[in-house]
Amino acid sequence: MIPLKDNIPTVNFAVVTVVLIALNIGMYFFFQHGSLTLGEPTSQDYRENVVEYGAIPYEITHPGEQCTQPGAGTEGCGERDHGLAPTWLTLFTAMFMHGGLFHLAGNMLFLWIFGNNIEDSMGRLKFIAFYLIGGLIAVLGQTLINTDSTTPTIGASGAVAAVLGGYALLYPRARVVTLVIIIIFITIIELPALLVLGLWFLFQLYDASQPVAGDGGVAYFAHIGGFLFGLAAIKLFANRENPHYGSYNPRPGIY
Repeated sequence: MIPLKDNIPTVNFAVVTVVLIALNIGMYFFFQHGSLTLGEPTSQDYRENVVEYGAIPYEITHPGEQCTQPGAGTEGCGERDHGLAPTWLTLFTAMFMHGGLFHLAGNMLFLWIFGNNIEDSMGRLKFIAFYLIGGLIAVLGQTLINTDSTTPTIGASGAVAAVLGGYALLYPRARVVTLVIIIIFITIIELPALLVLGLWFLFQLYDASQPVAGDGGVAYFAHIGGFLFGLAAIKLFANRENPHYGSYNPRPGIY
């Protein structure tokens, strides 16, 4: 399922959401030297950038050490080179980096659809804090599951998952226009937000339970951690009612 839009207009223009999207796109193309290919870029500049600025669980759980050979085990880790990015900085840079154009586009689509209403519910400064804390919780969640992983964790998915968790609790009856693809069956249907986001979360739980060969793959526990943070914290941040929620709630339909 791919969400396309929701049916809740915002009261205020989502400045922070737009800025976050712009920062992620700018980081990918100008900081990471990303390419327009759908797969992960393979250039040397890109790989070195990911190693230095991605969040590596082993570095987080072993302060003072640094891993220069991602995925090669702890043999590639040793005393930190202080000329490179410190671990605390990578916790923030990692959530603005992506592993390919498809990865970037998917995260930004979810952020635009659901982030504008979450920003509207709490204001700009609170939304910045909510987004960044969600991203940090996501990285730490992934780290707790595999403390010795030397593979860099990158992507806005964890922070965006916090937004999804908050949206699911705050606007469960909102309608989301969704592209549904089942083998060769393709349709666009309007579904309740709670169903769309609930299924998304269940897929993360299922995928996280599957064995993964080697030290890598998608950081599903970062998604889970971010989503749970969003569920738990949204009422602490959101203090604005959206007058459009509930007043514009048409019956679900097929497009």
